[in-house]
Amino acid sequence: MPFVMVHLWEGRTLDQKRALTKAITDAMVEHADANPDALHVTVQEYSRENWARAGVLGVDRTDA
Repeated sequence: MPFVMVHLWEGRTLDQKRALTKAITDAMVEHADANPDALHVTVQEYSRENWARAGVLGVDRTDA
């Protein structure tokens, strides 16, 4: 049971998430011999105030 988790800052559209999960599924089938019927893809979104890199919250970053 392949399982792919994607962690993103929130803000993508439903169509973007559809395209992303389709592309991930296609890549897993092509490169990892995954069965697409058994492949799970989850998208976990985070607000910028709930994600930090190098000790700086996303909401406080100027380069994001």
